[in-house]
Amino acid sequence: MVSLAPKAALRASPFAAANKETPVACVSSSQRTSSAQSQGRRRRAKVGRSTTLRAMACGPRKVACQRTVVRPPAKADERRGVRARSLSSSGSSTESLFDLYLKVSNIFANLFPVWTVLAAAAGLANPGLFSWLSTSYFTVGLGILMFSMGITLTLEDFKRVLSKPGPVTINFICCYVLMPLLGLALGKAFATSPPIVAGLVLVGSINGGQASNLCTYIARGDVALSVVMTTSTTLGTIFMTPLIAKLLLGTIVPVDAVGVAISAMQVVLLPIVLGVCLNSAAPKFCRKVEPLCPTIGVTSTVLLVGASVAGCAQAIKNSGWALQIVVMLLHLVGGAAGYWLCRVCKFGETVCRTTAIETAMKSSAFGVLLATLHFGDYLVRVPSAVSVVWMAIMGSSMAVVWQFIPVKDGE
Repeated sequence: MVSLAPKAALRASPFAAANKETPVACVSSSQRTSSAQSQGRRRRAKVGRSTTLRAMACGPRKVACQRTVVRPPAKADERRGVRARSLSSSGSSTESLFDLYLKVSNIFANLFPVWTVLAAAAGLANPGLFSWLSTSYFTVGLGILMFSMGITLTLEDFKRVLSKPGPVTINFICCYVLMPLLGLALGKAFATSPPIVAGLVLVGSINGGQASNLCTYIARGDVALSVVMTTSTTLGTIFMTPLIAKLLLGTIVPVDAVGVAISAMQVVLLPIVLGVCLNSAAPKFCRKVEPLCPTIGVTSTVLLVGASVAGCAQAIKNSGWALQIVVMLLHLVGGAAGYWLCRVCKFGETVCRTTAIETAMKSSAFGVLLATLHFGDYLVRVPSAVSVVWMAIMGSSMAVVWQFIPVKDGE
């Protein structure tokens, strides 16, 4: 029989102290859950403090240090996203507006002959519509037209004149030899008055028109060559037009050859030189404004056409169809001669088309200005005013016909 030791002895025993167990209290399940949650919070707090201490203790050279990424608030992300989307939408809307402008500008430029005919009809029907376009405004309009051409040119374009001397030389001869003599011959053949003959010679002796570049593009010609030809005849008018006027017209009507040369330099040379210099100094700016040049050029030309016709509307009506036929033949025969001269010289189809359009289309508005400023007789400006309309009709007609006739490879 085993005797039981008293309680005091058990408390004094070392084994009892070592094996002493904590008495378990009876607790409910909700209390246990609350206790577990509080312990979890304490553990997380301890882990957070230890992480912070390790991060503070980390030196700059310890690569293994843990970095805390602080994310911006959700509202800041939303604001940044909205700002980015607004910038993107504004940029896309600007591009879409610019594309829309290019499409409208292209259509507007392609309808250039239509606007020319409408402006001429308006000038004939109601000359007062263009009464505000005085001679000074007329000069400024031509200068703007030449300047818009100048900013599209570089010194390399003038170097290309020397790289293609054959077609450029043929066009120059047609412009300043064939066309003035053809105007003189047609005027004599149709027994027109001396001032009208002088006007026909003046139409033949001025430079090529800027609209020829557009018509060359439509006709599948060589646009670069067209620009070079227009540039060469435009520069040539500074000395060729006064020389021809003095040689062929000096004995027919009074003419101020020096004044013609000065006007050519003011209206043609100076704006082109300024445009080329601006293109060389600020090419990026010129590339940005270059899409505006066709619209400005067509608008200026249409206004000049209306003003030219309105300025001598009564004289045009009085001249009847005889003058219309003479001016039409001048442009038609000149264009055909330019085409076949290039054919005889064995040039390709694109070169022939380009030369024909360049020869047929003249800067007739410039002829009106020269006749107004430097010829004593009022009737001298009438052929140039009629030529403004027929030049556009003839050039655009050749362009539309050739557009549907494909060019063979290699031509």
